[in-house]
Amino acid sequence: MTQAPSTPEATPKAVRRRHDREIIALAVPAFGALVAEPLFVMADTAIVGHLGTAQLAGLGVASALLMTGVSIFVFLAYATTAAVARRVGAGDMQSAIRQGMDGIWLALLIGVAVVAVIVPTAPAVIDLFGASATAAPHAITYLRISAIGIPAMLVVLAATGVLRGLQDTRTPLYVAIAGFVANALLNVGLVYGAGLGIAGSAWGTAIAQVGMAVAYLVVVVRGARRHHASLRPDAAGIRACAQAGAPLLVRTLSLRAIMIIATAVAARLGDADIAAHQIILTLWSLLAFALDAIAIAGQAIIGRYLGAGDTDGARDACRRMVQWGVASGVVLGLLVVAARPVFLPLFTSDTTVQDAAFIALLVVAVSQPVSGVVFVLDGVLMGAGDGPYLAWAMLATLAVFTPVALLVPSFGGGLTALWGAMALMMAVRMITLWLRARSGRWIVTGATR
Repeated sequence: MTQAPSTPEATPKAVRRRHDREIIALAVPAFGALVAEPLFVMADTAIVGHLGTAQLAGLGVASALLMTGVSIFVFLAYATTAAVARRVGAGDMQSAIRQGMDGIWLALLIGVAVVAVIVPTAPAVIDLFGASATAAPHAITYLRISAIGIPAMLVVLAATGVLRGLQDTRTPLYVAIAGFVANALLNVGLVYGAGLGIAGSAWGTAIAQVGMAVAYLVVVVRGARRHHASLRPDAAGIRACAQAGAPLLVRTLSLRAIMIIATAVAARLGDADIAAHQIILTLWSLLAFALDAIAIAGQAIIGRYLGAGDTDGARDACRRMVQWGVASGVVLGLLVVAARPVFLPLFTSDTTVQDAAFIALLVVAVSQPVSGVVFVLDGVLMGAGDGPYLAWAMLATLAVFTPVALLVPSFGGGLTALWGAMALMMAVRMITLWLRARSGRWIVTGATR
C-alpha cells in the first residue's frame, strides 16, 4: 500500500510517469463510482415517472431534499480518506483501519440522528418546499421510507473514504455498480411487480443502500481482522473524526449556499432562464465528477506521502496533479463548445431556452481549466488535512460571490452574467487555494496532522 519516497536519483521524467500511474489508477475507478451515484436518482425517476405526474413531482421534491441532506455530510468521506492515507503512509495499517472504523461509527451516529429528525418532520419539510397538494403525499411517503436508508448512505460515504485512504478506488466502483443494478431491479419489482407504487421505489433505494453498506463493512472488517484492529467504537476517536470533519462541513455548506443563491437568482430572471440554468447546472455537475476524480486521487496520494514524511513526493505529486487538472479542464471545455448544438436539444426543444443557455455555456467552457486547478488543489489540501483553511477560503468566496450574483438581475445581465459570476467564484477559489499551495503551510508530515 505504501509508496517509496521519491529519491534524488529519479529523473523528472520517471517521477512524472510514476505520478501519472498513481493518478490514473485511483482517478479512473473513482470517476466511475462518482458517475454511478446520480444514476440511482435517474433510475428512480424513470421508473416512478410512469406512475403519473403527481408521483414524479413528489419524487422530485423528496429526492432533492434527501440528496441535499446526505451531500452535506460528504466530509465523512473526505476527512476519513486523508486521515487513513496518512497512517498508511506512516506504515501503521492497524491505526489506519482503526481510524476508518471511528469514521464509520461517526457516520452511523449521524445517520440515526438524521432519521430521528426527518421521519416525524417530513410533512412540514415537504410543505416548506412548496409541494402541491397532489404531490405532497407521495413526497412524504418517499422521504419517510427512504430516510431509513440514510444511516447506510452515510456509512457508505465513510467506508468509501476508508478504502480511498487505503489507495483502493476499485472496490467502491464495484460496489456502486452492484448497488445501481440492485436498485433498478428492486424498484421495478416493488413498484410494478408488488404494486407498491412510489413506496416501492423508496424501499428499493433503501434496501440497495443497506446492501452497499453491508458490502463495504465486510471489506473493512476483513481488513481490521487482518491487521488486528479493534472494531469497537472509541469515543475519543469518534470525537477526533468529528473535529476533523467540522471545517469541511463549513466548506460544504458554503458551497451549497452558493448553488442555492445562483438558482434563486436564475429564478428571478424568468422561466426560460431558470430552465436554461437547470440544463447548464446538470452539465456542470457532470463535468465536476470528472475533475473530482482527480481530486479524490489527490486526497489519497497526498495523505500517504505526508504520512510517510516525503515532502518532496507530496510537492511533486501536487504539481503533476495541477497539470492534470489544467489539461482535463482544457479538454472538457473544448468538448462543451463542440457539443453545444447537440447537447441542448436533448433537454429542450424550446428555442428561447436554447438561446439563453447557448452563450452561458461558453462561459462554462472557458472556466473549465480554472475549475480543474480548483478541484485538484481542493483535493490536495483535503489530503493534507488542511480543513480549517478550506473552510475560511470558502467563506471568503461566498462573501465575494453573493453580492455579485444578487446584482445580476438589477443590471440586466441575464443568465450569461450569472454564470460569469459563477466563473468569478471559481477564480476566487483558485486564487485562495493557489496561495495556500504556494506557501507550503499545508505540508505537515506524520501519521497525524
